[in-house]
Amino acid sequence: MAPHNGLTHLKEYDIKDSNVELIGSDIDHRVKYASAATEPAWNNGVVGAREGLFVWRIEDFQVVPIRSSDVGVFYDGDSYIVLNSYKVGRDADKLGHEIFFWLGAHTSQDEAGTAAYKTVELDEFLKGSATQHRELQASPSSAFLELFPRRITIRRGGVATGFTHVDETVEESRATQKQPLLLLRVFKQPGARTDGGIVVHEVPAQSSSLDDGDVFVLDSGNTNHTVYVWQGRRCQPMEKLKAAEVAQDLITPAHTGGVQVLAQDEGRSGIVARLLDEAAGKVDASEGAPASYASARPVASTRHAAQSSGNTGRPQKLWRLSDASGSLSFDLIQEGMASLNNFDSNDVFLWDDAGRDVWVWEGRGASATERSQWLQVAQAYVRHLAGSGGDSYGSAYLTPVAKVRDGYESPAFLQSLQTSVY
Repeated sequence: MAPHNGLTHLKEYDIKDSNVELIGSDIDHRVKYASAATEPAWNNGVVGAREGLFVWRIEDFQVVPIRSSDVGVFYDGDSYIVLNSYKVGRDADKLGHEIFFWLGAHTSQDEAGTAAYKTVELDEFLKGSATQHRELQASPSSAFLELFPRRITIRRGGVATGFTHVDETVEESRATQKQPLLLLRVFKQPGARTDGGIVVHEVPAQSSSLDDGDVFVLDSGNTNHTVYVWQGRRCQPMEKLKAAEVAQDLITPAHTGGVQVLAQDEGRSGIVARLLDEAAGKVDASEGAPASYASARPVASTRHAAQSSGNTGRPQKLWRLSDASGSLSFDLIQEGMASLNNFDSNDVFLWDDAGRDVWVWEGRGASATERSQWLQVAQAYVRHLAGSGGDSYGSAYLTPVAKVRDGYESPAFLQSLQTSVY
């Protein structure tokens, strides 16, 4: 059910910060496992035992499972944990696991910290076999998008801004109450490795949100009881198809006007801009002729395009995090392609795959200090790159960050070691 905006404003989590500390001592592992074994969110006999996709939202420091009908829907004021458990090879009893902690653009520090901590706890419950991913709303990774082949939807609001469950009677009463317009932008994420990669993103309900290159779905609510699909003149066929699905999903008995599909170059498509302008209180709102619209997508499209082509402007680099000398050091080991032979089980390594992903590899013999610092170091690393200047580095802090363990390397990590950017 949709959260709503309220009056409570907690301090938002700054994704450029590196203050989410994850501890990694042997004692801490045992404590976390004991805690994880009693966590009701996954101590249900299913999580870790069966393949499937599991999604939880952080609510008041608690891990709360979401309804199956809401899987794939995320609110920008919240933090989530997503577990993908899958069969490995031909062994029907062996499962691989990937955990994503998803941070909304306006999530609070408390929610972000809880999501990160509980991700580690869930990994302990899975006996340390999972790959952990930090996932940011503004920069959805291909691995994350592949979990939702139909689409992912990002809505505005969240628990910390005054979340309440909206029951069915409230939903059914929309026809008798004045409702704000809902505008959704539908687009294919650049760099997505699948035929999907479709993102449905709620944007401000104003004509300046429109763009010639995408499709928009406008729910006019009880203004005229119609759902409009506005197709930009440069949109893709896949976006048209997915937008039509979104529109149909919005339809209720109150929508007596049904769905109207409008191509931007049709004169009648101006009704969408007019409705948006009128709702925004613009006195000069008129239907008029179709105009040209340009609005930046609410995701890091430029970085994803560069990732897709491999032209990020950054070389592949392998770094070692070690306290063997008595103090913690972070040193460049080599530049260019690497292999598992370049990794030492006694330390922690950071593998920068030319800006496509930043991987942290945790050796099985790494010290507690080295293990405890992996997320801090990775976030500090991408933050440093972001401050290095240049267009290819400016959005480096949005680079997907993931951790794998020695002996449990994910296929995506192993593939990154075999791919050269030159």
